[in-house]
Amino acid sequence: MNILDDVWERSDYRRSWEFVLSWNLKERFSYVEGVSFPLACAFLKKSSPPYLSALMTSVSYLLSSTKLLFWRAMGMDDETVALFRPLFFPDKTGLKMYPALVRGRTVWGLSRLVTSARGQKGGLASLSQQQQRGFSTDLKADSFVSGSSSIYVEDMYQQWQKDPNSVHPSWDSYFSSVSKGLKPSQAYQSPPSISGGRPQFGQRQEGVGAQAAVTGNVEKIIRDHLSVQAIIRAYQVRGHHIADLDPLLLESMRYEFVPPELMINSYNLSEADLDRVFTLPDTTYIGGGQKELPLREIIQRLKTAYCGVIGVEYMFINNKDQQDWIRKQFEAPGVTQLTAENKKTLLKRLIRSAGLEDFLAKKWPSEKRFGLEGCEVLVPALKAIIDSSSAMGVDSIVMGMPHRGRLNVLANVCRKPLETILTQFKSLEAADEGSGDVKYHLGLSHERVNRATNKLMKIALCANPSHLEAVDPVVQGKTRAEQFYLGDETGAKVMSIIMHGDAAFSGQGVVFETFHLSELPDYTTHGTVHVVVNNQVGFTTDPRVARSSPYCTDVARVVNAPIFHVNADHPEAVQHVCEVAAEWRAKFHKDVVIDLVCYRRSGHNEIDEPMFTQPIMYKKIRATKPVVEKYAEKLITEGVVDEGYFKTEIGNYLNICEDAYKTANQATQVRNMDWLDSPWEGFFSTHDPKKIDATGVEEEVLNHIATHFSTEPQDIAVHRGIKKILATRRELTEKRMADWAMGEALAFGSLIREGSHVRLSGQDVERGTFSHRHHVLHDQNRDKTTYRPLNHLYPNQAPYTVCNSSLSEYAVMGFDLGFSMTNPNALIMWEAQFGDFFNTAQCIIDQFIASGQAKWIRQSGLVLLLPHGMEGMGPEHSSARPERFLQLSSDNPDKFLSDPSPTYVVDQLRETNWQVMNLSTPANFFHAMRRQLKMPFRKPLVVMTPKSLLRLPEARSSFDDMLPTSEFKRIIPDVGPVAKNAQHVKRVVFCSGKVFYELQKERNAKGLEGEVALIRIEQICPFPYDLVKEQILQYPKATLVFAQEEHKNGGMWTYVQPRIDNLLRHHIKEPRRINYVGRVASASPATGNKNQHLVEQARVISDALQLENNANNNNGNHHH
Repeated sequence: MNILDDVWERSDYRRSWEFVLSWNLKERFSYVEGVSFPLACAFLKKSSPPYLSALMTSVSYLLSSTKLLFWRAMGMDDETVALFRPLFFPDKTGLKMYPALVRGRTVWGLSRLVTSARGQKGGLASLSQQQQRGFSTDLKADSFVSGSSSIYVEDMYQQWQKDPNSVHPSWDSYFSSVSKGLKPSQAYQSPPSISGGRPQFGQRQEGVGAQAAVTGNVEKIIRDHLSVQAIIRAYQVRGHHIADLDPLLLESMRYEFVPPELMINSYNLSEADLDRVFTLPDTTYIGGGQKELPLREIIQRLKTAYCGVIGVEYMFINNKDQQDWIRKQFEAPGVTQLTAENKKTLLKRLIRSAGLEDFLAKKWPSEKRFGLEGCEVLVPALKAIIDSSSAMGVDSIVMGMPHRGRLNVLANVCRKPLETILTQFKSLEAADEGSGDVKYHLGLSHERVNRATNKLMKIALCANPSHLEAVDPVVQGKTRAEQFYLGDETGAKVMSIIMHGDAAFSGQGVVFETFHLSELPDYTTHGTVHVVVNNQVGFTTDPRVARSSPYCTDVARVVNAPIFHVNADHPEAVQHVCEVAAEWRAKFHKDVVIDLVCYRRSGHNEIDEPMFTQPIMYKKIRATKPVVEKYAEKLITEGVVDEGYFKTEIGNYLNICEDAYKTANQATQVRNMDWLDSPWEGFFSTHDPKKIDATGVEEEVLNHIATHFSTEPQDIAVHRGIKKILATRRELTEKRMADWAMGEALAFGSLIREGSHVRLSGQDVERGTFSHRHHVLHDQNRDKTTYRPLNHLYPNQAPYTVCNSSLSEYAVMGFDLGFSMTNPNALIMWEAQFGDFFNTAQCIIDQFIASGQAKWIRQSGLVLLLPHGMEGMGPEHSSARPERFLQLSSDNPDKFLSDPSPTYVVDQLRETNWQVMNLSTPANFFHAMRRQLKMPFRKPLVVMTPKSLLRLPEARSSFDDMLPTSEFKRIIPDVGPVAKNAQHVKRVVFCSGKVFYELQKERNAKGLEGEVALIRIEQICPFPYDLVKEQILQYPKATLVFAQEEHKNGGMWTYVQPRIDNLLRHHIKEPRRINYVGRVASASPATGNKNQHLVEQARVISDALQLENNANNNNGNHHH
C-alpha cells in the first residue's frame, strides 16, 4: 500500500490536509520543521520541483540506508527511491550525508552564478573565492534548501539552459525570475504552512507580480490533487456501498447513507471544481489512455466502475499486484461491453434457463422443484465461468450447489439429457440398487464438448442432502483428489465451482471452515469460484435478523478472496463479473466470490406462501418483469435482435422440452445409476465380486518396511526422544514384533509398495495425538527441514500423504470423504484427535458416509480412526460413541444367516452400509487397513483405535500374524486352557477392545484361566454371527455375558444384545441369553473424577469375572 494511501485511510474522513495531519505522525515518522515525511513524498509525487527543494531538509534525516529500505517497504516505488538517492547520497557508499552547506552550492549561490557569470566562460570556476563566500553569507535569504538539495537544483538549471520546456513550468518561471536579477526569496514562493503558523521557508514578497500569484496557487493545486486521489481511493474502497445491486430496489436493504468519503465537500472541493482538470494517479485505470480528466468526469467514471450494477470489494486484499489487476478489470472504460454475437448467445442462454422453469411449472404446477425463477441468470453465469476456464486450459470441473435451480443446472449447464430429468417427476420404480433421493439432491458426472472452445469438458455435480453447505468440503476434496492423481499442481486442469444461498453462506460454519482449507498445502484446490444466489431472504427470515455483517459474503474476506456483487437483472454485467472471476482464479490460484443479488419469485418452494412473512418484497416481485423479458427488450431497442428472433428462440426451446416430455412418458423405470457423481470406470469389472484378495504379505516386505521405519536419518538432527523411539522400533524388528505404530507403518508401507496411494489426514496426525506415530521427523536446528520415512521405502512406490489439518472436523472429514470418492485404489483415512470429536462432523457421517451409497449409489472406502477407551480422561476424551455408528448400521438383527459359507464374509460386507470395528491388536489393524483395498467394492470403515494399548507390551503382534497365510480376524477366540476344557467352562465373556487386557490380567490373577473364556469381537458390524454361534456352541454349559467398560446406554451393548439373543433363540434354539456387565446408564460418557473412574472400572472387571449365582444371571439385565 502506498504510504499516502495509508495516511489517508487512517484519517477519520480524509477531508483535507488538516485531517491527514491530525493523525499522530510523530510516533511513526516525526516532524522536521513542521513538514511530515508523507507530505514530502506527496510533493515529490506531484512533480512540483521548486517545492521539492524546499522539503529536502525535512526528509533528509530519514534517508539513511536503513530508513531508505523502510521507505521502500512502506510502498514508495523504486522510481521515487531512485530519484531521492542522488540528492542525498552522491558518494558511492550511499551512506554519508552532505552537511547543511556544501561548498557554497545553494540556490542563492546559483542565482549569483546566473547573474554574475552570465556570458563568462568557466561558470562557477570563474567566480572569486570572495564571491563564493558571499553565497554563504546570504544563505539566510535562501533557507528553503540544504546544500545537498542544491545538486538537484543545478541539474535542473542545466536542463533549463538547454531547453526551458524540458523542466516543469514552475522551474522555468523560477529560473527566469532569478536570471532577471530577483533574489531566491523573491523568485521563490514557499510551500503551504503545514503547522498552521507562519511560512516556514520564505515569505511572499509584495511586488513580485504575476509569477508570485501563480506560485501562490500551487498550495491549492497540491491539496486538491491529494483530495482527488483520496476520492478515487474512497470509491475503490466504499463505492460498492451505494451500488445499484438490488433488482427490487428494496430501500430497507440498501445502504442507509452515502459514506462521506464519497462526497467532494468532504475534501474542501465544491461544484466549482468539477470542471477543473486533474492529473490521474497511477492507482487508477479510469483514464483509459488519458492522463488527465476533469473532476466531473473522474467522479462519473468512478461511479460507473464502482457504483453501477457491479459492486467490487477488493481493497482489503493485502497484495498490491492483485488489487491493481482487479482495478484494471473494472475501471477501464467500456470494459463490460459485449459484442452483438455475445449478446445473442447470452439471450439464448437466458431463454433456456427461463424456458425450462416455465415448462416445468406448467406440467407439474404443484410439484416441489425449487426452481430458479428470479435468478435465471445463474445458468449463463455458470456457462460463462466454464467457457472462460475451458479457454484457459481447464478440462474438468467439480461443482456443488444447494437445491434451488439444481434441475436447471443439470439440464442447461451440465447438459444432462432432459428426458432423464423429467422421468424424476414420475413415480416410477427403480431398476437398480439404492433407496434413491429427491430429484433436487441428485448429482451426475458427464463429459461433453464445450461449444465455446470445442474442447472436451468433464463436469461432475456432487449429490448432496438438504443440509446446506455440507457439500462444500466434499467438492473441495474431490477436486483436490483429481488434481493430485493428474499431477495438476496448480489447478490448471481441474477446478471447483460451488454455489451457495445467501442465508446459508453467512450462517453455516462449515463455509468458514472450508475457506480456511483453501490455502493449506495438502488441502488447497488452487482457487474456487463461489457463486452466491442471493435471494435477499432465507426460508422466511429477513437478512436484517439473519446475519450481523453488512453482506452475506463477508466471510470470504478472511482469506483475501475478492467479492464481486452484481445485480442479477443485468446479464451483461453478470457475464463480465463471471469472466473476471474465472481469470482471477486462473491467474492467482485463489478463491473468488460472485454475489448474484436477485430474488426468489416463489416462496421457499413452489407451494410455499411467502406473503405471510415478506409481503412488501413479494408485492415488488410480482410487479417485476422476468430478466429474460427485460434483456430481450434491451437488445431489441439496441437493434441486436428483433421481436421475431426472440419468439422463435422461445419456441425452439419449448419444442425441445416437449420432445423430451414425450420420451420421458415412455419410461417405465428410473435408474439410480444415471445420477452417479463419481463413477469408477473399469473398477468393478476387473474384480471378482465374490472374493476378497489376501491381506497378508511376505516377511521380506515386513522386514524391509520395519527397518526403514526404524532407521535414523543421517542428514537431519532428530530429537533425542525420537532416537529412543527409533531404537525401540529396531528392537521390535529384531524380535519380529510390532506395536501399534509399527502395525500402522507395515500396513501403509505395504500398500504404497503395491502402488496404492495412502493419505492420512486430521489434527496432529503426523506425530499422533499420543505421540506414537512420528511419520514426520523434524530437524531440531533447521526450520522446515523434515524427513518422512514412509516416502523413502521403494524407488517406484506410490506416494504417502500424511498431513496435519486445520482444527476442524466438519470440513476436513468432508474433504477427505470427497477425496475418497475419486480413486477406489487409494486408502484415505481421517483421524480424530480424540474419538468423540467426530461429533462436530456428525452431518458428514449421517448424510454422506452412512447413507451415501443407499441414496446416491456412491461408494467410498473412507476410514475414520477414532481413539476410544475409558481411561480416566474425563467425559470428552473417553468414548468415541460406538453406539452412534452402530445405530446407523443397516444390518437387520432379526433377519440374518449364521451358517458359514465360502462367501459369507464378502456377502455380509456387500449388504451392509459400512463396517464398525474395535480392534485390539496391531496385526488385526494391519489386515483391516489392507482389506479396505482388497475388497471388490468399497465400504466406509469406522475404527475405535486404542490409546493405552499403543504402548502396552501385551498388545503387540508377531510378524507371523501378518504373513501371507494370515488374515483379518473378525473375532479372536480364547486359545488358552479353556479351549481344551470347554465342557467345564463356567463363564464366557464376550468383549471388545481395550477392556480385554484388563479382564485377562484379573482373570489370570484369580486363577480362572480354566473357567472363564474371554472372546474378543473385533468386527462389530457387520456382526460375525457365524463365528459367535461357533463360540456359543463350543461352551454349552457356560453363562454368557457381554462385558463393556462403557455405560449401558453407550458402547456396543445395545447393538450386540438383540443379535446374540436372536442367534440363541432362532438359530441355536436354546434358552440361554446374553447378560450385560458394564457401567450403568449415564447422560455423561464418563466421569471426570479419577478416583470414581478407578472404582467403576474395577467393579466392571470384577463383575465380568464373577462366577456366583450364574443361574440367576440369565435375564440380560445384570449391570453396575
